[in-house]
Order: sequence, then structure tokens, then C-alpha cells
Amino acid sequence: MTALTGLRVLELSNERIAFAGKLLADMGADVILIEPPGGDPARGYPPFLDDQPGNNRSLYWWHYNTSKRGITLDFETAADQAHFTALLATADILLESEPTTRLVELGLDYEALTALRPELIHVAVTPFGRSDPRSDLPITDLTLMAGGGPPWSCGYDDHGLPPVRGSGNQGYHTACHFAVLSTLTAVLYRMASGGGQFIDVSMHAAQNVTTEAATYSWLVAEKTVQRQTGRHASVNPSGETQTLCADGRYANTGVPPRFPREFASLHAWLKELGLEAQLPEAVFLEMGANWEGQFDLSLIGTDDTVTAIFAAGREALQLIARSVPAYDFFIGCQRAGLAVGVIYSPEEAFEDEHFKARGFQVEVDHPELGRSIRYPGAPYDLPASPWRIYRRAPELGEHNAEVLGELN
Repeated sequence: MTALTGLRVLELSNERIAFAGKLLADMGADVILIEPPGGDPARGYPPFLDDQPGNNRSLYWWHYNTSKRGITLDFETAADQAHFTALLATADILLESEPTTRLVELGLDYEALTALRPELIHVAVTPFGRSDPRSDLPITDLTLMAGGGPPWSCGYDDHGLPPVRGSGNQGYHTACHFAVLSTLTAVLYRMASGGGQFIDVSMHAAQNVTTEAATYSWLVAEKTVQRQTGRHASVNPSGETQTLCADGRYANTGVPPRFPREFASLHAWLKELGLEAQLPEAVFLEMGANWEGQFDLSLIGTDDTVTAIFAAGREALQLIARSVPAYDFFIGCQRAGLAVGVIYSPEEAFEDEHFKARGFQVEVDHPELGRSIRYPGAPYDLPASPWRIYRRAPELGEHNAEVLGELN
């Protein structure tokens, strides 16, 4: 048994919602991926296995469609419309990102479908919501993020450089997370009430409420946050945190010490490295280590003593970072209870021992290849709700006979 065992999801294949279907499938839901007879275009997206294009070789497709069963239906034919409505009668959730009027024109929209399945949860994920005509305009992950706002907060202190867009389909992922959270909330509601509902997810709105302080700083105070290198965007600039380490790598010094035990650990580390003499402000680390009670962070900038203690903590971190390799700095801060991060490439992050230790690398069997392929694992760790990749992504129409046979 897994968290979503017993739930059946019909997913109308679209790259914009593939991650939402994957999250549900990897948590145990029976996700049936429905493609047109010619297949989803994402089947041809790079990168490819061994860098060789071809059928069933897209690593992109594989990643986003794990644990799903796959069938093909042609909604333009009466026979496949009948197959779809028969499947709907067995489903709990319909997940789609179709043009706003497509299902209405086919007679397959929420109003019609709930006549067949009153408890159906219908989740529509569109660029601006079902009622907005802009939802039928072309979008990409890049334009979605740019219009929604997150890139405004991402970049460097040098504003002569343009904003930086997060890679890896972050725009689609953000919308998919909202879709999944909404779906699970609707499932809980249905468990209590017996009723289904229509969920209208705006991808644009999902981006806009995921801008940390940017959106509400403007809405509440009419102030604009500014991009900062390696730290949160802010209306007022904050102190630099990114430091070049002794091995030429960069690290974010992260959150400086805030509690007496953290100041004590940092001071001890500074002395262990023989660096105390290079930091005259080390006396303030001692003061921080012996501070009684919790620090009032609101006093930074107004109380001289509190300001000096916190400044000494940041300066000590930067001095240590400049004196040791980035990975040693990271491990030392872990021991001291301080949150920092080495700046890795995606490939380096995937191979990091911490990622391996938490089980992020998962071997998935590909019997058609006679081998297993290493995949990224769960984006979360829920000990009470087991997660796993149940099967590789389906080949085109692989489960037609199996799924449609279950209707008989």
C-alpha cells in the first residue's frame, strides 16, 4: 500500500502537466496516460540515451512519465470517445491541459463528464485559467516564467546583466505542484463529502505567487525587489554571501549564526584552523556564544552589540570559506549546524554523496534494453508515505489491450 493506492488518474498527455502525473503515479496512483495515435511530441525531446536519437530513447520522456500506463485514443472518432467515457466511469481524477474549448466541443467537458461520474475531480491546467482567452496562445516554460515574475528576482548584483531564468522546466513544475496540491486537497474533500469538483489551475498565477517577496512587496508597498547574487531579492540590498573558496569554487555562506551554540561552533572552528588572529572581530563571536536567550533579529542595524555580533559571524564564515576548499567548507558548516551550499553544476549535484545517501539516485529496469537506467528519485522525503518508480515510461500504446480490456 502507498499513499495514493486505489486512485485512478486519466492524464491527457501534454508536456505542461507531465510532472504532475508523474508525482501522482510515483506515489502509487494508477495514472493512465492518454496520447493521440501519433504520440506526444515530447517523445522526441532530447537528451537521448547514449546521445543517439530514436524511438523510445528520449531521457526527457522517460523522466516525466515514470510509473504510468500508456494508451492511445483518437478523440475525433466515436469509438475512442466511447472508450474515454467508459474509462471516466472508473476514474477518480482527470488531469488535462487542453485548449480551453476543446473538451466542450467534444462533449467531454466537466459538465458532461460529471453526469457519468459525479465524484470526478477534473483538474485543468492552462496558462491563464480556463476563462482567459490568452490560455490558447502559444507558451513555453521560458515565456511562462518571464510573464509570471520569478526571473525578475533571479540574477546578479550587476543589473547590467539580464535576469536569469531557472532551468529544468521550473515554470511547468511550479504549476504542476499547485495542480497536485489542489488535487490531493480535493481528494480529502471528497472523502469527507462524497463530492467531486472542477479545479482551474492558472500556470501564470502559480508563478506569480511563487516570487517570494516580489509580488506582495509591489502590491502592498508598491516597491520593487532587486536581484542579488546568490541571495534573496530584496527592496533594500543585503550583505553579500557568495564567496570564492581556496580551490577556486564558489559557495554561498548562507544564513549566518543566529544562536549561541552556532556562534560557539563557528568560533571553535576558526581557532582550529588557526585563523582567529586574522579576525579581530572574533571577540564578538565569543559574545554571541555566551549570549543568554534568543537573539532578536529585528535589532540588527539598530542595536550596536547585536549588529556587531551578527557581522562577526558573517565575516568569520567568509574568512573560513576563503581559506579552505569549497567542499570542506560545506562539511565544516554542516558540523557547526550552519546551512550553506557549494555551487555545483547539475551533474555534480547528482553525484554528491549527500544526494546518494538520501536515495536520490534510483535504478529503473528497462527490460527492452536488457539493462537498468539511473534516474533522479523523489523530490521529497515522506517516511510515512512510501515512494517508488513502479515502471519505466510507457512505449506508445503499450497498455492499450491491458487498459481497454479492463473495461470488459
